[in-house]
Amino acid sequence: MKTDEFGDLQETTARLGTERLSKLFLRLGTPSMVSMLAMSLYILADTFWLGRVSYEAIAAITITFPFYIVIFAIGLGSGIGANALASRRFGERNIEATNRVAGQVFPLTAIFGIIFIIPSVFFARPLAALLGAPPDVIGPTAEYLIYFGWGIPFILFRVIARNVFHAAGETVKPMIFYVIGAVVNAVLDPFLIFGWGPFPEMGIGGAALATTISGGLAAAIGCYYLLGSKSVYRLKLHHLKLDLSIIKQIYRVGLPESLMDLTEAVVFLGFNQVMAGFGSVALAAVGIAFRIADLAFIPIIGLAHALLPIVGFCFGARLWGRLWAAVRHGTLISVVVLAVVTVLLEIFAPQVIGIFNKSPELLAIAVPGMRIFIAALILIGPAIMFIITFQGLSKGWTAICLSLVRQLALLLPAVLILPRFMGLNGVWLALPISDVGGAIVAALWIYREYRLQKRSGVWENAPVTEPIPEPLPTDPYGPG
Repeated sequence: MKTDEFGDLQETTARLGTERLSKLFLRLGTPSMVSMLAMSLYILADTFWLGRVSYEAIAAITITFPFYIVIFAIGLGSGIGANALASRRFGERNIEATNRVAGQVFPLTAIFGIIFIIPSVFFARPLAALLGAPPDVIGPTAEYLIYFGWGIPFILFRVIARNVFHAAGETVKPMIFYVIGAVVNAVLDPFLIFGWGPFPEMGIGGAALATTISGGLAAAIGCYYLLGSKSVYRLKLHHLKLDLSIIKQIYRVGLPESLMDLTEAVVFLGFNQVMAGFGSVALAAVGIAFRIADLAFIPIIGLAHALLPIVGFCFGARLWGRLWAAVRHGTLISVVVLAVVTVLLEIFAPQVIGIFNKSPELLAIAVPGMRIFIAALILIGPAIMFIITFQGLSKGWTAICLSLVRQLALLLPAVLILPRFMGLNGVWLALPISDVGGAIVAALWIYREYRLQKRSGVWENAPVTEPIPEPLPTDPYGPG
């Protein structure tokens, strides 16, 4: 890497300690929000068009969601580990070592791609049953899994490569790749599902094939930039070989992230198993509710991605006042955003759900269900900000434990127990109950961390040039 490129990276990093917080959140969070929106559009487009086929089709793709989460968890853990290691090598100005880390994207994609293709393509029906598909949707679920399976390597490559680009300070390029893929998927969906023009009518298999084709295109563009002269990496053939010593270092950081995300797959599997007992219409209803909630959470994910480097930089620079000011900013913005979202979804639940499917049978379950489902949505944002703060403070296992409290200690037991006494409403109530409990535990733990830090005396040793924290913003994005 050229000297001036290192200088640019150092200047960008230094701004984490000086730039106005509201502006910094907006600048760092926007690319992540756009990327997450593009990722969500893959599933939203499938749900929108398949809702025109039947609610059984929506139920089928809902069943596949835990499998998708497992794939994403492996890709994200691999990517975060590669990101951390590549960033360290950049800091050491070790160009050869940096390229070797980036080159591991390709063997990791190949290895895990093959591992996931085998069950998805060649054992689709047993996998569908294992995921909790009721008898009337095993066929459609298996059909989706087969076409979807061939595109799994493209998903893995995009997730891992995105983090490798981020390690070099390149956030716009991977955002563009995701947007291109999402747009192509949305365009292809109706042609392949309904057989428009010269295309065959493929139904649910067409939705999966559209995802595979669009994902392949996005991955190809990302590969072109990573291997070409358009990025700061300079990869040669020998960089692409599997290096077990590098892989070990990658998963030393990335494995905890994968394990944390895999717990979400376990929770969704529990949801599927319980909801399947209430029929495919209930499965479709919870699938739509989850997709709407995921879309509402995109700004919060962007905030989290912005808060993490700010906390990490301030922790390293001992800028304690700015660190906790950033936590307050992120928390307040998340509360305001989710409060607005909650009010809108509570009022317009029938209209929002009706975008995907207008079946009276589905609306009768989904509308009251989603209103219960999002009742404590406002509390999840602060909980996420607190967990991210612990990650930035290099207390990754604390962050994992707080996440597990909500997912495994509260949500999963509630999903498995409450329906026995309250029927379908018990499933819907499980989420707000776990949200309240998880937020209380996270808030108490972050307050404890704050008090311990103040009592330890580290604030007295902070740099005298520490910036004075700016006032909290009065609107979601603050002034400027």
